Amino acid sequence: MTQDIIFTDATGLAELIRTKQLSPVEVVRAHLDRIAAVDPKVNAIVTVADGALAAAKEAEAAVMTGQDLGPLHGVPFSVKDSIDTAGVMTQRGSPIFKGRTPDTDATSVARMKKAGGILLAKTNLPEFSYWIESDNLLSGRSNNPWDLDRTPGGSSGGESAAIAAGMSPLGLGTDLAISVRGPAAQTGIVSLKATHGRVPMTGIWPRAPRRFWHVGPMARSIRDLALAFSQLAGPDGQDAFATSTVPFDAGLGAAPDRKLRVGWMVEPGFGPIDSQVAATVKAAAEALKGEGHHVEEVRIPALERDFALDVFNKLHVMEMKPAFRVATAGHEDLMYRMSKTMRSLPDTSMEDYVAAEQAAERLRDGYATYFRDFDVLLTPVLPVPAHKHGIKDLVVNGETVDLTYLQGATVPLNVTGLPGLSMRFGTSREGLPINVQLVGRWQAETTILHAASVLEAVSPVRGLHPSL
Repeated sequence: MTQDIIFTDATGLAELIRTKQLSPVEVVRAHLDRIAAVDPKVNAIVTVADGALAAAKEAEAAVMTGQDLGPLHGVPFSVKDSIDTAGVMTQRGSPIFKGRTPDTDATSVARMKKAGGILLAKTNLPEFSYWIESDNLLSGRSNNPWDLDRTPGGSSGGESAAIAAGMSPLGLGTDLAISVRGPAAQTGIVSLKATHGRVPMTGIWPRAPRRFWHVGPMARSIRDLALAFSQLAGPDGQDAFATSTVPFDAGLGAAPDRKLRVGWMVEPGFGPIDSQVAATVKAAAEALKGEGHHVEEVRIPALERDFALDVFNKLHVMEMKPAFRVATAGHEDLMYRMSKTMRSLPDTSMEDYVAAEQAAERLRDGYATYFRDFDVLLTPVLPVPAHKHGIKDLVVNGETVDLTYLQGATVPLNVTGLPGLSMRFGTSREGLPINVQLVGRWQAETTILHAASVLEAVSPVRGLHPSL
């Protein structure tokens, strides 16, 4: 029974709780037991919320007395440790903030609780969410449940590992360049980086700058992403980027009155891509074609003219360094190597910064041109499956590139703000998950969630879980 509970998606758990087939206490206890059993090997959990069982008992009483129940009533969820949680430590992966306990929840956490969710645990990350492997001086390194010698990614790597390993059914991560979509790909779960500003960043470090930052759901099923997003989206009156009132239907929306127009691409524009990853993207394209949608291979010239990772680096280093200097002032001895590296990077010249801003506009225009003719863009998430811990370079199809190239296909959506979804559709020769990315036009989350649900229904890897 415990095994059934820990690998049931959040939507399914909510229905079982609502119909009194499971109690919230059973569900929370099953996940706490799973954490105790497997987290010593995975190291995804930073803090277990003290009030989880008490909240589960209250949720059970609400079911038994016939009270109105939220869509996530009694369902546990986990939260990346950069996102504020009232009364539960939020330490940002840094000894500088050891023991820090916020008084209030981030907007995203408060909305999950309002929907009936129960905060279960906080999950690991790189210091300040600033790297592509989840390792820090405070809580150590997280491991991939599919292969403990490999990374679950970053910066939401603890979150992805917890969900993949059955320690949590649903969670919140943040995404600056890769950080919900990449970890999802490395552990074979699903995640959504919605259009920039759709979900408020209130209560998440850094407060500024945040024009490339997103917070989004990570889960086991596409319907869970839709359900969570329906609760998370909308302005909160505090985050000035979060202004959209475009409605979202948690039921994935009605199917379009015509077939989807889908373009797929692997290269060029993202850097080198492993042949197994390329084959998985093509297989997903063929699957959509097999379901009757219009599918063709495409190119986006703007991505070939301006490499989005270079554009992002020029813009973000200039904007982020002041936040790092403030946060770490006087604590240099407590900093992990990536924060030290960030502090030491040379400033972008004003000339280069302006040129990068112009390049970013060309990228936005390039996607706008593409989406005149297509509804969805299908791409890789990562150039390779999950890599081993501690490497400095990637060798992809015989070409050696810097590890930051992991972000080649994800960072364009942070520069442009467009929505992107990561979902598994393949398996490497070594048994590791391979995900694909579905990209939509501005505020078209319903479209990519619908396309993802089509793929999920015919997925060759549906229902696979790591054995720990």
